[in-house]
Amino acid sequence: MSDTETIKVKFFSGEDLPLELHKVRIVQKLHLRPIDQRLKAMDSAGYNTFLLTTDNVFLDMLTDSGTNAMSDNQLAAMHQADDAYAGSQSFFRMESAIQEVFGTKFVLPVHQGRAAENIISQIFIKKGDVIPMNYHFTTTKAHMELNGGTIFEIYTDDALKIKSTVPFKGNIDIEKLKGIISKYGKEKVAFIRLEASTNLIGGQPFSIQNMREVRKIADEHSLMIVLDASLIGENAFFIKQREEEFKKKSIKDILLTMCNLVDIVYFSSRKVSSTRGGGICTNREDLYMKMRDLIPLYEGFLTYGGMSIREIEAMAVGIRETTDETIISQSPSFIAYLVNELDKIGIPVVTPAGALGCHLDAMGFLPHIPQSEYPAGALAAALYIISGIRGMERGTVSSVRDESGNDILADVELLRLAFPRRVFTLSQTKYAFDRLNWLYLNQDLVGGLKFVEEPAVLRFFNGRLAPTSNWPEKLVAKFKQDFGDSL
Repeated sequence: MSDTETIKVKFFSGEDLPLELHKVRIVQKLHLRPIDQRLKAMDSAGYNTFLLTTDNVFLDMLTDSGTNAMSDNQLAAMHQADDAYAGSQSFFRMESAIQEVFGTKFVLPVHQGRAAENIISQIFIKKGDVIPMNYHFTTTKAHMELNGGTIFEIYTDDALKIKSTVPFKGNIDIEKLKGIISKYGKEKVAFIRLEASTNLIGGQPFSIQNMREVRKIADEHSLMIVLDASLIGENAFFIKQREEEFKKKSIKDILLTMCNLVDIVYFSSRKVSSTRGGGICTNREDLYMKMRDLIPLYEGFLTYGGMSIREIEAMAVGIRETTDETIISQSPSFIAYLVNELDKIGIPVVTPAGALGCHLDAMGFLPHIPQSEYPAGALAAALYIISGIRGMERGTVSSVRDESGNDILADVELLRLAFPRRVFTLSQTKYAFDRLNWLYLNQDLVGGLKFVEEPAVLRFFNGRLAPTSNWPEKLVAKFKQDFGDSL
């Protein structure tokens, strides 16, 4: 089957089910601990799912960063690694793959996506600059603000609507973009940033038509466009599914079209190619030369950039596999299945289904918990306790405080259940659905959280919280009443 064909399988039963387009040849043992052990683990982790250890986790849906299943071809490629500090042939194989798939001439390797953000921010942002974008990501915001920039999220009016049929909620609002440039002047605009499949608002994609409109304005004002391509494969898949002009185009053609509309592409390989590492690439030699010297300073030599040579070999294969629709469609199809099934029974989820994971609306799920008590964090903790499923809070815990020490409340309170590529089965997905259904019917048992240990920067990684009441014990008691000895 070529990658220009849409993957559709009809079941005689009439069910609309995702189909695994791979076979499992290596497995890893999972643990489904009893609920009392899960409660103890959650308490030890400070009600922060990042601080759970994997021996206490059943389904790890925290993230898809570095957790995607690698292909047999990627694993095989790792054995041809050229272990050289400088001039490794492994790098040149990776460079060739990026040039082929992204259409960019110059490539700089980095150890992961936030390293690329650091370098881009240091070079192109000066104090007082503004950076308009469709939506921020946590590490992006931190790097840009540390270098003196101010982020402006200029999303469309549909972007934050939980229930919607709008296909491209990740689009930039063109009139808002014009307004930012008019207000601050083009000299103060460091660049325009586009994030492929906006992470924090439900993995929502943007369209190529929107990219073209942004490109036109950028050219009128001699501005750069920087693309965070960490989930570019999924964004390209949604373009093929939802944008009429590209329904008969290959994923490879769509990727080349997208990258041709921007000046700099950077990515986390932990997402885009199922390996660790990352990269910055461009067709502009002047931009390449400005960034080049920071690679040896922060990352490593120009032909390894802080990555293992074996990971570089796997990245080269993984980048090319991003053009294969049978691979790139796996995560979105499972996400869509869970989103649609939850939506059918009235559980509030972000629609339409996007990339990266199923995003539950915590304020709709737990309407009795105020944002000041972190409903998305509470939902993450409650789901883990009753299921062993580890999700990620994407709400006010992931935000920051203002100068007066008050929480800057998040635009949306989401619990993300990530679907790494080719990792979970349909039965595991149905288990997640079942436990979410039970939790929603017992939503009144879940209470809020409060910080007891709060780092000043990126607090969601290492911060510790505590329940505002004894609600976890009440939740466990009800679970035991309904499920008996079942885990």
